[in-house]
Amino acid sequence: MITVIGVLCLFTYPLFAAAADSLTGSSLFPIGRYAVNAGGNLELISSAVHFGFRFKSTTCSLYVYLNDPSAHNYLQYTLDGLYQKRLRINGNSRQPLIIGGLINGLHTIWIYKATEATTGPVFIQKIIARDIIALKPSGRPMIEFIGNSITCGAASDPSEIPCGSGEYHDQHNAYYAYGPRVARALNVNFMLSSVSGIGIYRNWNSLSPVMPQVYEKTDFQEDNRYWNFKTYHPRVVSIALGTNDFSDGDHVHPRLPFDSVRFVSNYIRFVELVKSKYPEARIALLSSPMLNGNKRELLQRCLKAVKNKVDSSHPSKKPVALFFFQPMQARGCGGHPNVEDHEILAKELEPFFKELLKA
Repeated sequence: MITVIGVLCLFTYPLFAAAADSLTGSSLFPIGRYAVNAGGNLELISSAVHFGFRFKSTTCSLYVYLNDPSAHNYLQYTLDGLYQKRLRINGNSRQPLIIGGLINGLHTIWIYKATEATTGPVFIQKIIARDIIALKPSGRPMIEFIGNSITCGAASDPSEIPCGSGEYHDQHNAYYAYGPRVARALNVNFMLSSVSGIGIYRNWNSLSPVMPQVYEKTDFQEDNRYWNFKTYHPRVVSIALGTNDFSDGDHVHPRLPFDSVRFVSNYIRFVELVKSKYPEARIALLSSPMLNGNKRELLQRCLKAVKNKVDSSHPSKKPVALFFFQPMQARGCGGHPNVEDHEILAKELEPFFKELLKA
């Protein structure tokens, strides 16, 4: 049986090609980390990786699949600038998702991956609709948001499946994470390079792989696929790491006291790695809204030390920018910010990134 979804995207982008009745995955223009497989299908990988299309009809059909028949995943979408909801994709289904019940006329849809890279990819085989046209990315500046579960929008949306139920990614909502919110408010492009539980020198419940080890890999895992950093040229790269390094761990694996020397040295090397990929980008280091008291103060001192070292190594470049969040009592699952908390974080960040984009 065909699944019918009552739906309703975002920015208007230049049209790319003459109208047809079908778009293959390889003819779309995704923003974020992605790949195209040997069959020409688009592999959506990173949190909130997104693409847009326009069509003239009351309905469109998305041919979407997962590699694992026992798995499930989520997309999100907007129609004509209005956000709708998450769409669940079951790995054992090969039926198209039907977006129907629309007013006859011109419609713009943007599709977003709701979950992070480690949840697994979502494949787009084709999209069928009358007079469908792929939307090409605009020339607006881009912000890349590097981070952990907070940046992913993980555990932020229990509106469909309550906290403590289902699987970890059932509460993911990348569209409403602070990064995409900031980008929409400032009318710029964005991409999320984030992994739940990850840190600079240690993770929430393991010592590796940490972000410096996986950042160059397309899906942030220790495989052989390397991301092509020439795909995008962000004007600003935001790095928000440290929450997991400072955490007390999972109380299962051994956990040594926080090592500030190792944290700072690893962070400096990671910033240098990012700068090597984007020599002209402005680097911004964000603290954690989840830390309070002594941990919050220590993280801030560490970030200042990273900034001072990187700035001294690149005296002719624009300095590293720092932003320190106000402490937050998060209301999402497992101590994470919920979608309303992400709105608060985004409001804090908007003036900061607005100034950086001017520089």
